[in-house]
Amino acid sequence: MMDINQITLEAADFDASLAFYQRLGLTLIVLSEGRYARFELPSGSTTLSIHRADTPVISHAVLYFEVEDVDRHCEALKARGILFDTEPRDESWLWREARFSDPSGNRLCLYHAGSNRRFPPWRLPQAKE
Repeated sequence: MMDINQITLEAADFDASLAFYQRLGLTLIVLSEGRYARFELPSGSTTLSIHRADTPVISHAVLYFEVEDVDRHCEALKARGILFDTEPRDESWLWREARFSDPSGNRLCLYHAGSNRRFPPWRLPQAKE
């Protein structure tokens, strides 16, 4: 068995990143003032942490946060001061998405895929269990 325990992102401005992830609705569960914070998400078991770095390495990876209603969630986050790079839209891979970034430039996405999250029409036959 294998599961993802946590994802850690580097943060150039720790305090701005801390406030940002709290505005997203994540629950702060560990705080080493000024250098490390760990959050629980509203659902699931994976946690997210941030770690202060003088010269953070920002990857091209995208963290996807799954929500039931992308449009409603996007509007709620905008009301909390979160800026989006793209408005909610239906993508060719059958997901509805809205993209944004954290204060350090880590790329994030709100999305809803329904059954297409794990079982898109193009899923390999041997993986359709």
